[in-house]
Amino acid sequence: MLRERIVTALIIGAVLIAILLWASPHIVQVLFALLLLAGAWEWSAFLRTASNGRRALYVLFIAAVTAVGWLVSKDVHAERELLFVSSFWWLAALVWILFLPGRANSVGAAVAGVFVLAPAGISLGRLIELPEGRSLVFFLFLMVVSADIGAFLIGRRWGRVKLAPRVSPGKTWEGVLGGVALAALIAVVGSVAFGMPWVPFLSMCALVIAGSIVGDLTESLFKRFAGLKDSGSILPGHGGILDRIDSMTAAAPLFLLGLHSLGLRG
Repeated sequence: MLRERIVTALIIGAVLIAILLWASPHIVQVLFALLLLAGAWEWSAFLRTASNGRRALYVLFIAAVTAVGWLVSKDVHAERELLFVSSFWWLAALVWILFLPGRANSVGAAVAGVFVLAPAGISLGRLIELPEGRSLVFFLFLMVVSADIGAFLIGRRWGRVKLAPRVSPGKTWEGVLGGVALAALIAVVGSVAFGMPWVPFLSMCALVIAGSIVGDLTESLFKRFAGLKDSGSILPGHGGILDRIDSMTAAAPLFLLGLHSLGLRG
């Protein structure tokens, strides 16, 4: 299982690097859009409907909301407002996870899917348009993946104290600390590579890492509600598309909002 997980991760990483190195920004945006639609299809299973037609309608709805948000976000000030709305959603998601993990339902899952998927797709698409967009997207993926790897390895070896047992029993505080530590090293390298002042940049990265954990737990909350272990089975050893991008759904809009705050966007 672990070997299969590692092989799949290496293949995904190699494909991502190749795309960021050689594909045009428009091609990258199209690929992000396809990932969004695949994620929306998997998310539609959390609505607990057996009808493929209803699931397809939900995917179309997510696509429509994202398209409208994309058009609105052409104005950088409107983009900033959308990102603020997204950040408030993730704060609400954290409260949901901490205090109301058993209160998930189909309507909540449908609404949550909009706030989880649409801002992430918009943010990744806008990031790749920036002058250093390829490097920024790669850095963001590397930081989020590092947090995931650190949490998996440290949690697997030394994890004892449960992080959110009613949402994701396998995650531990020791794993979180391991993931944050590894991601923090990547953030330090990023601050040097991008020539950014340490304190504001690392503070922003810390919020992004924290958000990525909330994104992961949010998907876990709705998988638990739907009675699913994984969101899909397309990625051997990992599960579905959502199981790989759940952390990114929160990290991407928070990262882009952070670039606004640092004066690097607009």
